[in-house]
Amino acid sequence: MKIKKFLVYFLVLAISIIYIPNTKTFATEDSTEDSKCVEKIVYITFDDGPGGKVTSQILDTLKEYDAKATFFVIGNMVKGQEELLKRMFKEGHSIGLHTFTHEQNKIYRNSESFIDEMLQAQNAIESATGCKPNILRFPFGCNNNTYKLTSTMVDKLHEKNLKIYDWNVDSTDGMNPRLDPGRIAQRAKSKKDMAIVLMHCGYVNKNTAKALPDILKYYKDNGYKFKVIDESTPELYRVRKKK
Repeated sequence: MKIKKFLVYFLVLAISIIYIPNTKTFATEDSTEDSKCVEKIVYITFDDGPGGKVTSQILDTLKEYDAKATFFVIGNMVKGQEELLKRMFKEGHSIGLHTFTHEQNKIYRNSESFIDEMLQAQNAIESATGCKPNILRFPFGCNNNTYKLTSTMVDKLHEKNLKIYDWNVDSTDGMNPRLDPGRIAQRAKSKKDMAIVLMHCGYVNKNTAKALPDILKYYKDNGYKFKVIDESTPELYRVRKKK
């Protein structure tokens, strides 16, 4: 009897050992499937507008590809171009703040000057569209040669219900607007699961408008979903630690 019990116990143990590898294999396969289901998102963004025919051409291309974008607008360029802003708003794009003057020495003079510039831009946009944006982008980025973002400044902006958005993909068309459209397109392409692409739509950014179809096609072909930045979008910025 003891021998039979031992044989039964040994048989059960052997069957369990045989099936353990299969359990591990299924777990690995499930993990792979999960990784394939990650949603890929791209935020196409344009600074320094509105820029007349360049911005208009960019809006035409976005409409053709059924893609939405975010425009960080300079406040003192709104007057006389109100229809462009209304078109952005009407066609489902997002509008953000990019200061009123974009004059580096003025906007980074102190915190109060910077915030005032943003509020002036906000008023100009609201007057033109009826929309009062609270998303912003620092000219030259929130950490540049003139200014380094501090936690105190972040708190002050948040107190005004303003949110900060840098980028994680740079087309470099801001530094060199005459860069060949093919080079702009190549630098604007990314494999990140969440890409915030920096481009510009000012009067000088004709090559950016030419590069845009290639950029949009790339992200569409690679399964990205186009989204606009709004107040529900997680902020993107970095506070530099003092040395």
